Amino acid sequence: MPTINVLILAAGLGTRMKSDQAKVLHKLGSRPLIDHILRTALKLHPEKIFVVVGHQAEKVEEAARAAVDAAAAEKLSFVLQKEQRGTGHAVICAAEAMKQSRGSLLILYGDTPLVRLETLRKLIAEHERGKHAATFLTIRLSDPPAYGRIIRDPQGNFLKIIEERDCTSEQRRINELNPGFYCFDIPALFSALKKLEPANAQKEYYLTDVPEHMLAEGHSVMALYHENAEELDGINTRAELAEMWKRLRHETIDRLMESGVTIVDPDSTYIDDTVTIGRDTIIHPQVILEGDSRIGSNCQINSWSHLTNVEIGDECQVLNSCVMVNSKLTARNSIGPFAHLRMQTELAEEAVVGNFVEVKKSKLGRKTKSMHLTYLGDATIGDRVNIGAATVTCNYDGKQKHQTIIEDDVKIGSDTMLVAPVRVGRGAVSGAGSVIIEDVPPDTLVAGVPAKVKKKLKE
Repeated sequence: MPTINVLILAAGLGTRMKSDQAKVLHKLGSRPLIDHILRTALKLHPEKIFVVVGHQAEKVEEAARAAVDAAAAEKLSFVLQKEQRGTGHAVICAAEAMKQSRGSLLILYGDTPLVRLETLRKLIAEHERGKHAATFLTIRLSDPPAYGRIIRDPQGNFLKIIEERDCTSEQRRINELNPGFYCFDIPALFSALKKLEPANAQKEYYLTDVPEHMLAEGHSVMALYHENAEELDGINTRAELAEMWKRLRHETIDRLMESGVTIVDPDSTYIDDTVTIGRDTIIHPQVILEGDSRIGSNCQINSWSHLTNVEIGDECQVLNSCVMVNSKLTARNSIGPFAHLRMQTELAEEAVVGNFVEVKKSKLGRKTKSMHLTYLGDATIGDRVNIGAATVTCNYDGKQKHQTIIEDDVKIGSDTMLVAPVRVGRGAVSGAGSVIIEDVPPDTLVAGVPAKVKKKLKE
């Protein structure tokens, strides 16, 4: 494999977004734009990824690091472009950081989230095969937008790129355009960058002038036509952002349905492209699935549920109007309706959480049930436990959180308050309305306020 480095241009404010927020921080689905292009770039296994930042530089860097794992974060390097003076200026700002880099440099953009991995691999492959100094994609559109025009000689050989604002009226009618995706030989790029001048209508340093300078130096330059122009679209307005999200989620939904997932109403279902779903799972209308969520086979996700960064095993049911974040269902679980699971909550096989139950940072054992109107926070609960309605683990003392431990085969009566830290021993039972403030021995019945041992159950 060739040695590839990636440069992502992400310094712009995006004035047409009419926002104080940097453009690449606006979300496509549940993830910022910078997240999408970074994930694609990493699949190329680059040696380094350089990100040019400017407006809200610290926030953009934070979002970029949050998009990748620790190993990938080691590949990231951030370059500050204090003034936005064109794409060529952005690359000039990055040149010092890239001076030790080898091989080729692929240039991408933080606001082009739909470019496909296959397209970038094709671009790199042509660049390496032809040993070009520069290889870049071109597209054709019958109604050209404000892209640079590709100028060729009568034999069809590439000559130069002219930005739309600098075109003559005749040149503006050219429909072969430059969407801005380049692969450069790094030494040849550094040489050409020295020749850039802001001699244009916008007084900027144009990256589009680099291929022309390379030709003048005797290098080979390849303009590679790409059929799918929509794939290379950038985002400039909120309307374009909404339209791109619509395109992306329908592509995702179509792919999932082709793989054996039933999606009852695609138009009302919102699924991130990072979500995986097993075959014969049914997704009902008005469901939102976000982040790095994994859903198994033969599951039912019912209407108005919102799941983010979840892991759901096979044969699970999520009933109507559930919220689940950073949590796990192992297999054959049921939650809801109106259940809320969050902060690394985990249900073992066949555990059930019912209506209006909130579970936070807790583990529920196999076949354990909490069916109604309950809060379970910072708790470790064993197998075959039954939690009565209106039970609360009182986990916060005003300063810090404390653990509740409930061992196997316990029955917690309705309206029991468990004042943490506290442990309920195996096989114990609490009477309705109990307030448990001290550990409960195994196989005992406790009741009262505060709860006291009433009898040994095995006796």
